[in-house]
Amino acid sequence: MTRPTRFTHSLLKSPKHLSYGLALIAIACVFFADLDISASQASRELLRMGKGLIAPNFWSFSAIANSAFTTLAFALQGMALAVIAGFALALLYRFSVVRAFCAFIRAIHELFWALIFIQLLGLSPLAGLLAIALPYAGILAKIYGELFEETDAAPRNNLLHSSGLSAFFYTTLPLAWRPLRQYTSYRFECAIRSSIVLGFIGLPTLGYHLETALGNGQYNDAAALLYVLLAIVVSLRWWLKKALLPIYLISAFIYLPPAAHISWANITRFFSEDIIPAPLRHPSNTDLSGLSDWLTLLWHQQIAPGVGSTLILSQIALLLTAILSLAWFPLNSQQFFSPLKRNIGDGFLILARTLPEYLLAFIGLLLLGPSMLPAILALGVHNGAIIAHLLGRFSGDLVLRDDACQGRNRYFYEVLPRVYRHFLALLLYRWEVIMRETAILGILGIGTLGFYIDSAFEEFRFDRAMLLILCAALLNMSADGLAHWLRKRLHLNTTAETL
Repeated sequence: MTRPTRFTHSLLKSPKHLSYGLALIAIACVFFADLDISASQASRELLRMGKGLIAPNFWSFSAIANSAFTTLAFALQGMALAVIAGFALALLYRFSVVRAFCAFIRAIHELFWALIFIQLLGLSPLAGLLAIALPYAGILAKIYGELFEETDAAPRNNLLHSSGLSAFFYTTLPLAWRPLRQYTSYRFECAIRSSIVLGFIGLPTLGYHLETALGNGQYNDAAALLYVLLAIVVSLRWWLKKALLPIYLISAFIYLPPAAHISWANITRFFSEDIIPAPLRHPSNTDLSGLSDWLTLLWHQQIAPGVGSTLILSQIALLLTAILSLAWFPLNSQQFFSPLKRNIGDGFLILARTLPEYLLAFIGLLLLGPSMLPAILALGVHNGAIIAHLLGRFSGDLVLRDDACQGRNRYFYEVLPRVYRHFLALLLYRWEVIMRETAILGILGIGTLGFYIDSAFEEFRFDRAMLLILCAALLNMSADGLAHWLRKRLHLNTTAETL
C-alpha cells in the first residue's frame, strides 16, 4: 500500500472526516455509474412477483427437499473443513506469511473458486465443498486470530511456561470462546447463502432451481423456494444445537459424499498449459514482446474497465449501506420500540440479510434492466440489514438517563453519537465484503471484473480468467488493508463483526 499523503492524514483525523471522505467519493462515483432503468414493464413484473409471493407453488416436494438438503450439506461440510483449517491457521496468524496467505484465499470469492474447481474436478460435490471451505478458512483464520490476539494476556503471563499449546487452551481459548462460537454460528448462516449462490453456476442447490424459476417468470415456484430458504435460516436458532452437530455432519457426508471424477491429465494440463499466458505456451517463444502486447491488450479491454466499474459500484453501494444501516438500526433496538415492534423490525432485517446479494441483484435485473442500479440496491439492502441488526443490538445495551429525550431527538442526540464509532467499524468490515460481492455480480452481466472472468471461462481462456481473478484478489486485499489501517488509525473496534 502506498504511503498516505498529508492530505489523506488531514482528511482522516476523526470519524467525521472519514464519513465525509467516503460520502464524497461515492457521490463522485455516481457521475460515472450506469444507473439507467431500461425495463419497460417493471411495475407489471413486480405485480407478478407479488402475486407469486402470495400464492407459492410447491411444485415438487421431493425436488425442493433434495435441493434444500444439498444446500445444507454443502454448508455443513464446507464450514466443518473451514473451521478446522481456519483454527489451525489462526494459531499461526502472528506470522506475516500466514496473514498474507489467508488474505489471498479469502479475497477470492467462493463463486470464483467454484469456477476454478469445476475446471479441475467437474460439476461435482467436491468442487462445491472446496469452493466454500477455502475462502471461509481464510475468513475464520482472520477473525479467530484477531480474537486470540486481543484477549486479556494477564492469565497467560502468570504461567511459568506460557508459550505452549497447553497454555493457549487453558488461558486464551476460554476467554475467546464465546465470541468465537457466535461468529462461527453467523458464518454458517453465510455458508448457507454461499451454497445457494453456487446453484447459479450449476450445482444442485436451492439457487439452481431459483435461477430457473425466476428466469422463466415462474414466480409462484420461486416463492416456494424463497420460503424454504427463509424457513431454514430463521429456524437456525432452534435446530442448530451443539450436541446435534456431529449427527448433522455425518448425515451431510452420507447424503452428499464429497466425490469427484478426477482426471489427472486434465489437472496437469490446466496447470502446465491452460493457465499459462498464451504467448508463453510454446517453448520456442522466448520473446517477451508477445507477452507485453497480450498484457497491454488485456489491460485496456478488460482489466482497467473491470476494476473501474468494480470500484465505482462498490463505493456507491458502501454509501447506500451506510445510509440504510443508520436508518434501520432502530427497528430492533430497545431504545426506540416495544418488544412486539422490535420483533417485526428484526423480522424485516432477517429477511433482507438472508437473501444473498447475488439473488437480490438477479431479481433487480429482471425488474430494472441491465445496469449498475440493481447491484447497488442489492448490496446496500443486504449489507445495510446486517449492520443494522448488529448496531441495533449494540445500541440496546446503552444506559441512558431517565430524563433522556424521545423520538428523533433521542436518535440524533442520545443514541447515534454513542454508536457511531461502532457503526464505522462495522462499515469498514463490510467494505471488503462489498468489494468481493461487487466483483462476482459481473457474472449477471454487469461490467465488473466478474463479467470478464465469466466470459473468459465460457471461452475456455483460462489464462485470462486466472489473471483477472488475481486482479480481483489484489483489489479486495487492498480494500481489506486500507480498512484495517483506517480502523487502527481511528482506534475503532477491530473485532466489531464478532459482537
